[in-house]
Amino acid sequence: MAASSAESVKITDHDKQILKQIFNPGLPYGDDIEEDELKEESCDDSEEVKKAKALEIQGVKAAEAGDVDAALAIFTEAVNVAPNWPSAYNNRAQALRLKGDIEGAKADLEKALELSSEKGTPACQAFTQRGLIRKKEGDDEGARHDFKRAADLGSGFAKQLLASMNPYAALCNQMLGEVMQKLRSGACEEQ
Repeated sequence: MAASSAESVKITDHDKQILKQIFNPGLPYGDDIEEDELKEESCDDSEEVKKAKALEIQGVKAAEAGDVDAALAIFTEAVNVAPNWPSAYNNRAQALRLKGDIEGAKADLEKALELSSEKGTPACQAFTQRGLIRKKEGDDEGARHDFKRAADLGSGFAKQLLASMNPYAALCNQMLGEVMQKLRSGACEEQ
Protein backbone atom coordinates (compact mmCIF):
# COMPACT_ATOMS: atom_id res chain seq x y z
CA MET A 1 0.00 0.00 0.00
CA ALA A 2 1.36 3.37 -0.92
CA ALA A 3 -0.92 5.36 1.37
CA SER A 4 0.73 7.47 4.03
CA SER A 5 0.08 6.74 7.69
CA ALA A 6 -2.11 9.84 7.89
CA GLU A 7 -4.51 8.42 5.31
CA SER A 8 -7.12 5.89 6.34
CA VAL A 9 -8.24 3.14 4.05
CA LYS A 10 -11.99 3.17 3.39
CA ILE A 11 -13.47 -0.24 4.14
CA THR A 12 -17.01 -1.52 3.94
CA ASP A 13 -18.92 -3.48 6.56
CA HIS A 14 -18.20 -6.61 4.48
CA ASP A 15 -14.47 -5.79 4.59
CA LYS A 16 -14.73 -5.42 8.38
CA GLN A 17 -16.33 -8.87 8.65
CA ILE A 18 -13.53 -10.35 6.53
CA LEU A 19 -10.93 -8.71 8.79
CA LYS A 20 -12.69 -10.09 11.85
CA GLN A 21 -12.65 -13.56 10.28
CA ILE A 22 -8.93 -13.27 9.51
CA PHE A 23 -8.00 -11.98 12.96
CA ASN A 24 -10.35 -14.46 14.65
CA PRO A 25 -10.72 -17.48 12.33
CA GLY A 26 -12.41 -19.57 14.99
CA LEU A 27 -15.46 -17.32 15.02
CA PRO A 28 -18.34 -17.88 12.64
CA TYR A 29 -18.51 -15.27 9.87
CA GLY A 30 -20.37 -12.20 11.10
CA ASP A 31 -19.84 -12.82 14.81
CA ASP A 32 -18.25 -10.11 16.88
CA ILE A 33 -15.54 -10.65 19.42
CA GLU A 34 -15.88 -8.93 22.75
CA GLU A 35 -12.85 -7.72 24.65
CA ASP A 36 -13.30 -10.29 27.42
CA GLU A 37 -13.54 -13.07 24.81
CA LEU A 38 -9.95 -12.62 23.61
CA LYS A 39 -8.60 -15.80 25.16
CA GLU A 40 -5.62 -17.93 24.35
CA GLU A 41 -4.95 -21.52 25.24
CA SER A 42 -2.28 -20.58 27.72
CA CYS A 43 -1.89 -20.38 31.47
CA ASP A 44 0.25 -17.27 31.13
CA ASP A 45 -1.59 -14.47 32.89
CA SER A 46 1.51 -12.37 33.50
CA GLU A 47 1.22 -8.60 33.44
CA GLU A 48 3.10 -8.56 30.12
CA VAL A 49 0.60 -10.91 28.48
CA LYS A 50 -2.37 -9.01 29.92
CA LYS A 51 -0.95 -5.79 28.46
CA ALA A 52 -0.25 -7.50 25.12
CA LYS A 53 -3.86 -8.79 24.99
CA ALA A 54 -5.18 -5.28 25.62
CA LEU A 55 -2.91 -3.92 22.90
CA GLU A 56 -4.07 -6.63 20.48
CA ILE A 57 -7.69 -5.57 20.98
CA GLN A 58 -6.72 -1.97 20.22
CA GLY A 59 -4.77 -3.11 17.15
CA VAL A 60 -7.67 -5.17 15.78
CA LYS A 61 -10.00 -2.19 16.25
CA ALA A 62 -7.54 0.06 14.40
CA ALA A 63 -7.31 -2.45 11.54
CA GLU A 64 -11.10 -2.76 11.38
CA ALA A 65 -11.30 1.04 11.19
CA GLY A 66 -8.93 0.95 8.20
CA ASP A 67 -5.86 2.34 9.97
CA VAL A 68 -3.42 -0.45 9.21
CA ASP A 69 -0.39 1.68 10.09
CA ALA A 70 -1.72 2.29 13.61
CA ALA A 71 -2.61 -1.41 13.93
CA LEU A 72 0.92 -2.38 12.90
CA ALA A 73 2.43 -0.03 15.48
CA ILE A 74 0.15 -1.36 18.21
CA PHE A 75 0.88 -5.01 17.34
CA THR A 76 4.62 -4.24 17.34
CA GLU A 77 4.22 -2.76 20.82
CA ALA A 78 2.39 -5.96 21.89
CA VAL A 79 5.29 -8.06 20.53
CA ASN A 80 7.80 -5.88 22.41
CA VAL A 81 5.78 -6.08 25.65
CA ALA A 82 5.36 -9.89 25.50
CA PRO A 83 7.94 -11.31 23.07
CA ASN A 84 6.98 -14.92 23.90
CA TRP A 85 3.25 -14.39 23.23
CA PRO A 86 2.44 -16.00 19.82
CA SER A 87 -0.88 -14.21 19.30
CA ALA A 88 0.86 -10.83 18.99
CA TYR A 89 3.02 -12.20 16.15
CA ASN A 90 -0.07 -13.55 14.37
CA ASN A 91 -1.80 -10.21 14.50
CA ARG A 92 1.28 -8.28 13.44
CA ALA A 93 1.72 -10.74 10.55
CA GLN A 94 -1.79 -9.92 9.37
CA ALA A 95 -1.08 -6.19 9.48
CA LEU A 96 2.21 -6.72 7.66
CA ARG A 97 0.41 -8.76 5.02
CA LEU A 98 -2.15 -5.98 4.57
CA LYS A 99 0.73 -3.52 4.10
CA GLY A 100 2.33 -5.77 1.48
CA ASP A 101 5.29 -6.88 3.61
CA ILE A 102 4.93 -10.59 2.86
CA GLU A 103 8.43 -11.54 4.04
CA GLY A 104 7.86 -9.78 7.37
CA ALA A 105 4.51 -11.53 7.70
CA LYS A 106 6.11 -14.93 6.99
CA ALA A 107 8.78 -14.33 9.64
CA ASP A 108 6.13 -13.43 12.25
CA LEU A 109 4.05 -16.49 11.35
CA GLU A 110 7.08 -18.76 11.74
CA LYS A 111 7.73 -17.18 15.15
CA ALA A 112 4.08 -17.68 16.18
CA LEU A 113 4.27 -21.35 15.16
CA GLU A 114 7.54 -21.80 17.06
CA LEU A 115 6.23 -20.14 20.23
CA SER A 116 2.92 -22.04 20.12
CA SER A 117 4.63 -25.39 19.48
CA GLU A 118 2.19 -25.62 16.54
CA LYS A 119 -0.73 -26.12 18.94
CA GLY A 120 -3.83 -24.19 19.93
CA THR A 121 -5.47 -21.06 18.60
CA PRO A 122 -2.23 -19.20 17.77
CA ALA A 123 -1.01 -22.10 15.61
CA CYS A 124 -4.42 -22.39 13.96
CA GLN A 125 -4.31 -18.71 13.01
CA ALA A 126 -0.68 -18.89 11.86
CA PHE A 127 -1.29 -21.94 9.67
CA THR A 128 -4.34 -20.25 8.13
CA GLN A 129 -2.46 -17.06 7.37
CA ARG A 130 0.61 -18.86 6.04
CA GLY A 131 -1.67 -20.99 3.87
CA LEU A 132 -3.26 -17.86 2.41
CA ILE A 133 0.18 -16.47 1.60
CA ARG A 134 1.32 -19.74 0.04
CA LYS A 135 -1.88 -19.92 -2.03
CA LYS A 136 -1.36 -16.39 -3.30
CA GLU A 137 2.24 -17.24 -4.19
CA GLY A 138 1.12 -20.27 -6.20
CA ASP A 139 2.31 -22.90 -3.71
CA ASP A 140 -0.92 -24.90 -3.69
CA GLU A 141 0.63 -27.94 -2.04
CA GLY A 142 2.09 -25.85 0.81
CA ALA A 143 -1.22 -23.99 1.16
CA ARG A 144 -3.14 -27.27 1.28
CA HIS A 145 -0.78 -28.56 4.00
CA ASP A 146 -1.23 -25.40 6.10
CA PHE A 147 -5.01 -25.34 5.67
CA LYS A 148 -5.14 -29.02 6.68
CA ARG A 149 -3.14 -28.27 9.83
CA ALA A 150 -5.41 -25.30 10.66
CA ALA A 151 -8.53 -27.36 9.96
CA ASP A 152 -7.22 -30.09 12.28
CA LEU A 153 -6.86 -27.39 14.95
CA GLY A 154 -10.51 -26.39 14.48
CA SER A 155 -10.62 -23.69 11.81
CA GLY A 156 -13.85 -23.81 9.82
CA PHE A 157 -12.42 -21.15 7.51
CA ALA A 158 -9.45 -23.40 6.68
CA LYS A 159 -11.85 -26.30 6.04
CA GLN A 160 -13.72 -24.14 3.54
CA LEU A 161 -10.48 -23.17 1.84
CA LEU A 162 -9.42 -26.83 1.64
CA ALA A 163 -12.73 -27.75 0.06
CA SER A 164 -12.39 -24.98 -2.50
CA MET A 165 -8.95 -26.31 -3.46
CA ASN A 166 -10.29 -29.79 -4.14
CA PRO A 167 -9.87 -30.33 -7.92
CA TYR A 168 -13.16 -32.25 -8.15
CA ALA A 169 -15.01 -29.43 -6.42
CA ALA A 170 -13.38 -26.91 -8.78
CA LEU A 171 -14.47 -28.97 -11.79
CA CYS A 172 -18.02 -29.26 -10.44
CA ASN A 173 -18.13 -25.51 -9.80
CA GLN A 174 -16.89 -24.83 -13.33
CA MET A 175 -19.51 -27.15 -14.86
CA LEU A 176 -22.26 -25.65 -12.70
CA GLY A 177 -21.16 -22.16 -13.73
CA GLU A 178 -21.35 -23.12 -17.40
CA VAL A 179 -24.86 -24.56 -16.99
CA MET A 180 -26.02 -21.47 -15.10
CA GLN A 181 -24.58 -19.23 -17.82
CA LYS A 182 -26.43 -21.24 -20.49
CA LEU A 183 -29.65 -21.00 -18.51
CA ARG A 184 -29.29 -17.24 -18.16
CA SER A 185 -28.62 -16.79 -21.85
CA GLY A 186 -31.44 -19.15 -22.87
CA ALA A 187 -29.03 -21.49 -24.63
CA CYS A 188 -30.31 -24.59 -22.83
CA GLU A 189 -32.98 -26.49 -24.70
CA GLU A 190 -35.35 -28.96 -23.19
CA GLN A 191 -34.82 -32.50 -24.44
